[in-house]
Amino acid sequence: MTDSIKLSIYRRDPDLDTAPRYQTYEIQPEPGQTVLMALYHILDNVDKSIAFRASCRSAVCGSCGMHINGQNRLACETQLAPLGNEILIEPLPHLPVLKDLVVDMTAFWDKYEKVRPYLIAMKNPPEKERLQSPAQRKRIDEFIDCILCACCHSTCTLDAWSNDYLGPAALAKAYRFVADTRDEGGVERLKIVASEEGVFRCHTIFNCTEECPKKISPTFAIQEMKKKVLVAKFSGKM
Repeated sequence: MTDSIKLSIYRRDPDLDTAPRYQTYEIQPEPGQTVLMALYHILDNVDKSIAFRASCRSAVCGSCGMHINGQNRLACETQLAPLGNEILIEPLPHLPVLKDLVVDMTAFWDKYEKVRPYLIAMKNPPEKERLQSPAQRKRIDEFIDCILCACCHSTCTLDAWSNDYLGPAALAKAYRFVADTRDEGGVERLKIVASEEGVFRCHTIFNCTEECPKKISPTFAIQEMKKKVLVAKFSGKM
């Protein structure tokens, strides 16, 4: 790949700019170069004012979620080569922009906290550990892999206009604990997701599943919890 690449990057400092703008940078790509590597190249060699988030560079921390060529992706694992010679890089949609590609994640974390994303123990702990079979663990493997990058959250059309809807990331994490055989707060957590702005608000559009860089399906988790809520209600547990 020898042709130069143009990266059009969303730029805005809310304290200084009345409207966003797009600034184009032209670089000579290298084999195996990712979008994140290109951004660091621009930061180090061209424009030190550009702002973006990144940490692990290994698709583990979720910090570098961005809207790249019309799709939410992790910049650290998105190769330049398949994207063509013109690349559009924008912040995650539907989240307030702090500066350039950096968004305010406060609403995302607030919704995440509401589902109590940790194991709840009602009984005294066992002497050694809470045992779980490989088969039981396998049921939640997919959802443990969530890195909280907010790609699903920001692509959800309901999240875009409803401040109260819990959203796919929080609901998928809730399912991770509802389906965990070691957790003892199932009914309590189901009451949270059964609220008006919980699982039944989902319109099953699948945007969240399509955009997840870890190939997780929040849509599946939401549908499974709908079943569990109905079973709990009809059995008198809720």
